[in-house]
Amino acid sequence: MLNIKRILTAVCLLFTMAAAAQPQQAGKVVADKINAIVGDKLILQSEIRNSIADIARQGGEIPEDGECVLMQQAIISKVLMLQAEKDSLPVTDEEVEADLDNRIRQYINQFGSQEALEEIAGKSIYQIKDDARDAIKEQKLAAAMQRKIVDNVRITPVEVKAFFDKVPKDSLPFYETELEVCQIVVYPKASRDIEAYIVLEMNNYKKQLESKLADFCTLAKQVSEDPGSKDRCGQYQINRNEKSWDPVFLSTAFRLKEGEISAPVKGKFGYHLIKMVQRNGDDAIVQHILRIPPVTENEIKMARAKLDTVRSKIIAGTMTFNEAASKYSDDETSKFTGPCLTNRDGSTHVTIDLLDKDMVGMLGKMNVGDFSQPTAFADEQGKKGVRIIFLKSRSEPHRMNMKDDYSKIANYALEEKKSKVLDKWIKDKLPTYYIMVDAAVGSDCPRVMEFATAK
Repeated sequence: MLNIKRILTAVCLLFTMAAAAQPQQAGKVVADKINAIVGDKLILQSEIRNSIADIARQGGEIPEDGECVLMQQAIISKVLMLQAEKDSLPVTDEEVEADLDNRIRQYINQFGSQEALEEIAGKSIYQIKDDARDAIKEQKLAAAMQRKIVDNVRITPVEVKAFFDKVPKDSLPFYETELEVCQIVVYPKASRDIEAYIVLEMNNYKKQLESKLADFCTLAKQVSEDPGSKDRCGQYQINRNEKSWDPVFLSTAFRLKEGEISAPVKGKFGYHLIKMVQRNGDDAIVQHILRIPPVTENEIKMARAKLDTVRSKIIAGTMTFNEAASKYSDDETSKFTGPCLTNRDGSTHVTIDLLDKDMVGMLGKMNVGDFSQPTAFADEQGKKGVRIIFLKSRSEPHRMNMKDDYSKIANYALEEKKSKVLDKWIKDKLPTYYIMVDAAVGSDCPRVMEFATAK
């Protein structure tokens, strides 16, 4: 019987070596042993137990017989990695280092600071990275091999229908109302006089800080308009290569010496004063104060008038909504994902809970195909703007069906087909590799022994 829960969870390798980068409690000595050997690669007991601990820390669901499940997946991962080496699949040192850096930043954010991470790990950042480097490369090779195996797998409409027909009707998921909502956003610019006043205030802050008349932490808490950092003294941990940061902010910060405070600099969100607190290569700890020049009702009116003209062109058919968004929208995300809002998995079908309350109110008065009037709003950072909303589609609450959910069903069917292709590849390849499982592990996990020794 087809298990819809298994299918709705994307079928992929769960085994991840992120736990290899997870620090151990200082002062504890953990006995280790070899659980299995695949080719010339070892699977250590500590890797399996750390993986389980990592799943628990991240709030994941640990499967029954977790060590046995992860052992089997570890064997699969090693076989994929060894085959990737045979096939000379490209995984560069730069990719491995970038992955390591991302993981270290995640741990720093989790524990609050680099010092806290190093204290908990009982080792330096460089030692943590050295300990994890080989495991990360193995993981990336295994992932590259998996992609190679399934990249050319395709699905036909007949296969989609056959997949859907196999799902028990009482197992079909229920979907709430979903909408496709697109927008064109304009963020009015403050007047030059107001911007000049903000710059003057920022320069006064800089003088107070440099003359020790004010403390950066106190001043950031009092005047900074960055809700994400003001309560922690304006502090961020940044990396020169992290793409999510404003390039102006990054380039300004990394030109500073430790203890130096920048002149007021204009970035995407407003004006910054930036202090370099500590720097270590491409990583740094900075403090900043953000001031956002206020937009007056006059600038809002001008933005409304601009979008009213754009709306008229769309309704007249002289310009499509997508063309107008590409030309006029100030929404950064639309440059990469298009003008329609997306949910967590990248789909343009979103539920009400992902929309701001003002947008929900507007959509309640709109029919599918309607374009709203230009309407003022404030984003999550409090930045004022004007937007036009386009309600592209709206689904009613329903059980999964071929008419309304074909693309979702096709994705699930494709994942199942990829899983079967991968399963067949693994069964064909396992006998070609030397695999030895520790007798105690085989006794505790007979299915692992059976899997590893199958011919």
